[in-house]
Amino acid sequence: MSTTLTTQQLPAGTWAVDASHTEVGFVARHLMVSKVRGYFKEVSGTVEVAEDISQSVVDVTAQIASVETGSADRDAHLKSADFFDAEQFPVMTFRSTSFDGETLTGELTIKDVTKPVTFDVDFGGVGQDPWGNTKAGFEATTTVNRKDWGLTWNAAVEGGGVLVSDKITINIDVQLAKQA
Repeated sequence: MSTTLTTQQLPAGTWAVDASHTEVGFVARHLMVSKVRGYFKEVSGTVEVAEDISQSVVDVTAQIASVETGSADRDAHLKSADFFDAEQFPVMTFRSTSFDGETLTGELTIKDVTKPVTFDVDFGGVGQDPWGNTKAGFEATTTVNRKDWGLTWNAAVEGGGVLVSDKITINIDVQLAKQA
């Protein structure tokens, strides 16, 4: 059972991303009329929680080849040079530069481009699983323009508009495991 805490009460130390209970997802508009959702299946990382939460550091990596959208053809296109170019740039990384308990800012690197991003963060709390492991949960959301990272491929559609929106929402649901 989780105990509701503020991030100021999060125990200091090293926390690892619990990949089996974490999702790094994204949402894009398709044909400008509906949404396509996807996520990266392979995510790893650590959070070094400092006594002063503002000194904490988040360091996360997603494997580009693990992208899943529910369509094998679309997944292959996303992995191609038109989008992420997984062969040349196999990982996407995020490293924080500041955290105030509700806002997480850092450097997001996609392909060979690094840009600052800011996530709105909701802390879910801390709890122990049935095996005595301490876990913490967070949700984080931001909206970015994919073109800022060189993800510029698109196609015009009949009647105006484009196939893929420039605006992408990134949604992260992460569970962290306290390390010994």
